[in-house]
Formats: sequence, structure tokens, C-alpha cells
Amino acid sequence: MTPAEKYINDIKGKRVALVGMGVANVPCAEFLARHGVEVWACDGKDREYIGEEKCKNLEALGVKFSLGEGYLDILPEMDIVFRSHGILPFQNAWIGECIRRGQTVTTEMEVFFKYCPCKIFAITGSNGKTTTTTLISKMLEAAGNRVFLGGNIGKALMPSLDEITEKDIAVVELSSFQLVTMGNLVNTPDVAVVTNIESTHLDHHLSLDEYVDAKRNVLIYQNPSQRTVLNADCDYSIGGRVYHDMRYDVRGKFFEFSINHSVKNGAYLERSSGDIYYAENGEKTLVMNREDIRLPGEHNIENYCTAISAVWDYVTPEIIKSVAQSFGGVEHRIEFVREFKGVKYYNDSIATSPSRVISGLKAFGRKIIVIMGGSDKGNDMSEMVPYILKYVKVLVLNGATADKIYDAVTSNPDFEGSGLVILRTETMSEALLKAKESAEKGDIVSLCPACPAFDQFKTFEYRGREFKRLVNEFED
Repeated sequence: MTPAEKYINDIKGKRVALVGMGVANVPCAEFLARHGVEVWACDGKDREYIGEEKCKNLEALGVKFSLGEGYLDILPEMDIVFRSHGILPFQNAWIGECIRRGQTVTTEMEVFFKYCPCKIFAITGSNGKTTTTTLISKMLEAAGNRVFLGGNIGKALMPSLDEITEKDIAVVELSSFQLVTMGNLVNTPDVAVVTNIESTHLDHHLSLDEYVDAKRNVLIYQNPSQRTVLNADCDYSIGGRVYHDMRYDVRGKFFEFSINHSVKNGAYLERSSGDIYYAENGEKTLVMNREDIRLPGEHNIENYCTAISAVWDYVTPEIIKSVAQSFGGVEHRIEFVREFKGVKYYNDSIATSPSRVISGLKAFGRKIIVIMGGSDKGNDMSEMVPYILKYVKVLVLNGATADKIYDAVTSNPDFEGSGLVILRTETMSEALLKAKESAEKGDIVSLCPACPAFDQFKTFEYRGREFKRLVNEFED
């Protein structure tokens, strides 16, 4: 049997509900319905929010709907309940109620990990996940592998069980929301990567400790033959207690990466020459120079060192260098949009935390115009203020966090002498117009929000695409 057939056989005759009809659960509902499973789609939002065309496609496959107020009323009749990855157990009492009734509560990613027949590269961390995941995927593909890319990067992988084989490779980006319930994943993944850990998502997690523990799930179920990649420049004990340092939890073969110093096993940047090396067992191999990397910013050098440490036994240095010279970046990550009247516009909508903002500002190495603001996820804005004062000439604030960012910037003792101009607007579109009016030939304008998009948009992707649409509609 195929992996899909094995799973469907295991749940034969069960009634399945999927709660939260977003990016992952919609294709999973289609997958289950196609295999003859009785499926209910549950969401507090209406059909318009989900998408009328999507709803009609699901109904044609036999999927039934429970929407709006009372959308959870159907759950006691179900055998298996899939939670959307953004619906966390400690914030939703109904999950505990399902478990107490003896129902199985799971996620698309948990099912995929359990039934996936091929090697899995799993990447998590606070920042750099998507670019690193994409780099790993492109390197493995360039080496001739058939790669299934998905997870938090925006694609459900459970439906791929229909076609995936043991000869393929799965490259999976994992958020803390996905990892929080992924326990007892025996002997998985084959390669585990944690790019870094910082204080974030505290609006969703119970505490920083609990957030770090969720991330830890990516590596604590590995076996000694599998590979673990950690950041030698990162304090993995950020939770405040020594046992939080993930280095103590490594079960597989341990590799590190660094852009500040050499490492015993893994990839690193030699700052004096700009050369990037891979070291293992006392020997080092020159992979490329930092100038070979097309993507701007030192954080992308770090992303490459991460990817190299993950794929080394699968990919040659020549392939790695070729990818670095040709890969132009991932959407919404310092993405060049357009040059208009001598001003370059960049979409960095993914920059939803201060540390991402810092990377985004440093990438240009000069003063730029920045659009910032969004919804509040509890981040401390003060850490990015020195970089704003150093790298920003005009700061255009908008959205729910405008006051919070304004207060953090203006309360810094260096603000008065910085020459920074701060403008205030209500929406991102209004902020773009202010930025456009402020720009002169040779300037750079970057959407670098420091915050999630939920005050004005569904996700940071919607925000970034709207920004691009508006920029591309500029007329002389």
C-alpha cells in the first residue's frame, strides 16, 4: 500500500472534522474526501472568508460544513479532529474536551511525519526558517532529488502521501505552533535544523519556556545516526535556565554553523577573507565566497551556512555555489519590487519581529525610508531602535502598534540628534503614499513592519502582495 492508503486504512469508517479551514486544512479535507472519508469542515468564519470557490469544490467531494457561531457543536459526534496549526491547545478548551471524550486530536503535519516513507529535513527557528528551507530544497533538487517542500512555508504535505516514495526527500518548515503537539515522533526527522531562538510569539504561547520547549520537539526524538544542526552564534538557553540549551538535547550527530568564528563540524564564514568553509573531522573544504551569494544582507550568509551544514552529505560544493549565484530570494523577504523615478521599493513583509527588522535594515548598509507597524504580538521594540536611528532617514508608522513603536523610538536618548523624521498614518496604503512623497531619486523604500499584519490583513503575505500591487500601480 502507498502511505496514503495505509493512513486511510487506519482510519477507515471514522468521522473526521477539520477545525480552521486555512492553508493546510482545505487541501487535507479534499485529500480525505477523495479517499472516501466522511469529512466535516468547521470554522468560525463564513463561506466568504474561506472562499466560495473552495467551499463549492469541497462540497462536490462530499465535505459537509459547520460554520459561524456554533461551528464546534458537531465535534462530539466526531472520531478524529484536526486542529489548524494556529489553534493552540492551551488557548482552546474544546481541544481538551475532545481528548477527555476519547477522540483523537491531531494535525496535518503530525499525520505526515508518522506516515512519510522518505527522509525528512525539518527546519524550525525564530527567524530565517523559510529562506533556509527554500535553500535546502533548491540544493537537494539541483543534486537530482525529487523534493516535496511544505509545512509552514505554505503548503500542506499530508496530501503528498498519495505520491511520495521512499526515494524522495521531504523538506519541511515547522513553526512552534506545529511542533507544540508533535511528541513521540520516533526516529524523526533525519535532519533537524534550528536556525535560532529569540523571544517571540508570546501573544500565543504560555511563556518563553513553553515556546522553546515546542521548538525542542524537532530534535529530541532523533536517533544517533541522524543529523542535528544548531547555530553556534545563538544562545539556546534563552528561556532563562541552563537546561533550555538545546545542545544538551541533541540525540543525533551534532553540527553547527557560524558567521563569527570557525566551528569543528559544520559551515562557517571566515570574516577576514569572506570565504565560507565546511569543516568535519579535522578537515575543511572551501565552499564559496560571500560575494557568490546573490541575496543581500549578512543574515543570508547565515542562512547559507545553515543550509550547507544540513545538506553536506547530499550535495556537492559546486551545486551549493551555483544555487547561491542564481537564487534571487523568497517572496516578502527583502524582495525587490520595482524602481520608480529612481527610487527602489522592497517588500520585507515577513519582518514581523524586531530581530528581522534589524537584519532588514542592515542589509542595505545605508539610510533608507521604512514603513513600519501592524498588530501587536508582545515584542519588545526597544532592541531595534538603535538600528532605526542608524539606518532610517524617514520612518512612516501605521496600524495598531504605531504608538508603541513611536514611544520606543522617541524615548531613546539618541533620538534628538539622529535627524530621523517620523510620520504617522492609519493604514499601510496611506503609509506607502507618505513614503513615496518623502523619497528622492536614489532612495530606498522598504516595507519592514516589525509586527504581524492581523490588524489590517489576513497574513503578512496578503500585506506584502497589497504593497506590491500598490507600488506596481504607480504612474508617472
